Amino acid sequence: MKFIDESRIEVIAGNGGKGAASFRREKYIDKGGPDGGDGGRGGSVFAVADRNINTLVDYRFARIHRARNGEPGRGADCYGKGADDIMLRMPVGTVITDINSGEVVADLAHDGEKVLLAQGGMGGLGNIHFKSSTNRAPRQCTPGTEGETRELQLELKVLADVGLLGMPNAGKSTFIRSVSAAKPKVADYPFTTLHPNLGVVRVSSEKSFVIADIPGLIEGAAEGAGLGHQFLRHLARTRVLLHLVDIAPMYEGTDPVHEARAILNELKKYDQSLYEKPRWLLLNKVDLLEDRDAKVAAFLKEFTDFDRYFVISAINGEGCKELTYAIMDHLLEMNELERQAAAESAQETDADII
Repeated sequence: MKFIDESRIEVIAGNGGKGAASFRREKYIDKGGPDGGDGGRGGSVFAVADRNINTLVDYRFARIHRARNGEPGRGADCYGKGADDIMLRMPVGTVITDINSGEVVADLAHDGEKVLLAQGGMGGLGNIHFKSSTNRAPRQCTPGTEGETRELQLELKVLADVGLLGMPNAGKSTFIRSVSAAKPKVADYPFTTLHPNLGVVRVSSEKSFVIADIPGLIEGAAEGAGLGHQFLRHLARTRVLLHLVDIAPMYEGTDPVHEARAILNELKKYDQSLYEKPRWLLLNKVDLLEDRDAKVAAFLKEFTDFDRYFVISAINGEGCKELTYAIMDHLLEMNELERQAAAESAQETDADII
């Protein structure tokens, strides 16, 4: 399954059916009166979040999604049949934006969430609605209204609690393999990871969090170098960023401090709010160092732009368990703060009403 995280589509709702202008005509019934029925409503287009889908590949080539029109009304008080609605199933985390207005139509953050994208037209009225004591043989009816048409941008932002940042070959995929059941590709060349990977980290039988691994960034990503910034959107919903740094680079002359600063510069160019998220520093591959304490101390003296730091080795799991416990505690603390803030906001709202 090819990973596609953005697409453009056009949704066209059905038009309402036309109302009928008809009169009852039966043997032995003189002047039976109007009996034209209403037209049926046009089909609407909905988006539905589905946790069993993880890519927008279905909308890469199927760009136009059109609902059927409602049937016209008929005589003998027969109403036209309404058209069926169209349900477009999309991954959880899809953001839908109206291309023409720039308005965010929906943010499908929960499984089963259903959102109207284009409203079907209403059916027209038949002449039975226009009869009165002074107008006993109305010949007027109304056409159905047109359905909505919209051009939409679909953008998938994966739902994860923790996001991984780092240069290619910093060890992000090895780390996510070490702490979760995810099995991303690992190799000794840059850009092994070509699309985001999600892993569930289980700290205990009742506690877990989701971690997202995205392709590595390089200096100049804002200008399109490497894979550019195209996957950074998948870190937008995370609560904490883990900045992995290869403290024991393979090639001579590679400066870990320079690479760490380059990542932060690219992050800042892409999105200031993403740059301001809590960011933890992970000094990886310490198993390759002989004088690890001195190397770590020298790095931390030069690079101080982080909230917390951990010394780990993703290949053998050193320090990873302690890190996952710290992440879980941090997420639980954030959940509690958000719960308290929501409770205080609800109390203030109740007080204003009173």
